[in-house]
Amino acid sequence: MTSVQGTALDITTEDGVADAYVAHAADGSARPGVLMYMDAFGLRPHLKSMADRLAEAGYTVLVPNVFYRSGRSPVFDLPEFIDPSTRPQMWEQIMPVMQAHTPERAKRDAGAYLQWLADSPLVADGPVAVTGYCMGARLVLYTVGAHPDRVAAAAGFHGGRLATDDPDSPHLEAERVTAELYFGHADEDPSMPPEQQQLLEETLTAAGVRHRCEVYAGAPHGYTQADTAAYNKEGDERHWAALLDLLDRTF
Repeated sequence: MTSVQGTALDITTEDGVADAYVAHAADGSARPGVLMYMDAFGLRPHLKSMADRLAEAGYTVLVPNVFYRSGRSPVFDLPEFIDPSTRPQMWEQIMPVMQAHTPERAKRDAGAYLQWLADSPLVADGPVAVTGYCMGARLVLYTVGAHPDRVAAAAGFHGGRLATDDPDSPHLEAERVTAELYFGHADEDPSMPPEQQQLLEETLTAAGVRHRCEVYAGAPHGYTQADTAAYNKEGDERHWAALLDLLDRTF
């Protein structure tokens, strides 16, 4: 396993400055780059530990605070263990910020994040990978659609609303995707019901996108997030196996 160092940094975007965390080899050597998109709770210690784990496997991992327009992380006042059922009012803070992060903003920001990876001496030359969680899975699709030449592989886990009737639904990016994709859907997830799963599968297939979509039985929405009540150990371990397999085959 690679010895890892974590570093805080700022990334200049077209709309401001995004604070971010990068996990990289402690010796400063260049490794394949991975852009990791956060869930709705934001950039916090658990996301940093996930980035560290991925970096230990041999990658340079960038985790931006995609809500930077609303402030530096932590954007929200959250407990160490997040259980929305005990603090439902937290969604009154989170939802407006999520809704303000439009597809147009997401695509614009993705360009800045990918440029940082392209310019960094910590990142090996060539295309990178992208992974995302919860709302981050939507950002994955917007990124691979808007910047197909920069992304070789991408994955999304317990993503919601990936294939809707909206004119800017993430699944409509499929015709522009050149990367290999993987999606691990949460079982019985109201934000990604079977009809959306089917539409995503059919759209990716029709567009000729190399992909695999799987449903994690018994895993709730948010199953990878160990600092939340949604965590599911079996689903999380399956997610790591699938993600590392995708990256191993890509790089």
